[in-house]
Amino acid sequence: MVLALSLLALTLSAAPATPPSGRALNTQGFRLYQSGRYPEALEKFQAAAQSTPDYALAHYNAAATLGVLRKQGKVCEYSAHRDVIVEKLATAVRLDPRRLQRAKEDRDLDVIRDTLGWQKLLGRTPQREADVPALLRAVSWYGPGVGVYGTTRALRFQDGGRVELWKKDVDDSGTPKESRTRGTYTVKGRTVEVKLPGTAPVTGTLTEAGALTFPEPLGGFTDSPSECDA
Repeated sequence: MVLALSLLALTLSAAPATPPSGRALNTQGFRLYQSGRYPEALEKFQAAAQSTPDYALAHYNAAATLGVLRKQGKVCEYSAHRDVIVEKLATAVRLDPRRLQRAKEDRDLDVIRDTLGWQKLLGRTPQREADVPALLRAVSWYGPGVGVYGTTRALRFQDGGRVELWKKDVDDSGTPKESRTRGTYTVKGRTVEVKLPGTAPVTGTLTEAGALTFPEPLGGFTDSPSECDA
């Protein structure tokens, strides 16, 4: 009997431990979040979402924690890109629509308020022409980046038909210089006309896919800034 019990104990000790459930991992993550240990919390929330893909709260918490890391300037270290945060939040809302109301009040998610993805969650879409004026004003529009200098131009559409063009010019020595130019704009359907001082009016389009395209030198814009490029 003693031998049998010893063998049973050995068998039990050799058996692999049961991995923690998605809910347990989420609870661990929440405690880490409350302690301000955001990278470790993110790891737990992501593990919870992977363990239990239909667990909306884990996806939501991962999105919110990425939002905190983005606010802290740790975008590249933890892939806290705006589109990544939106994707995780959209998954949470799809699994549990009640998450959207919570997201509207969550300051951790302020970093995505001016994205096309957030506007889509609110019911606005570039596929609907009537939404184009509101989308132009609500979204921050970024041009392509140049290596380590990142985004070199951006547009912000404001109330009253006002628009501001932000530019970052890099000289031969590699020194960037920022400038801002204010102008006006009009919208008709999907067509957007921008007028800046000293230049001819430029006409562009907000596509159904959500890209804002103008002829050069203004060029194209999306809601994603260029980040973490070498």
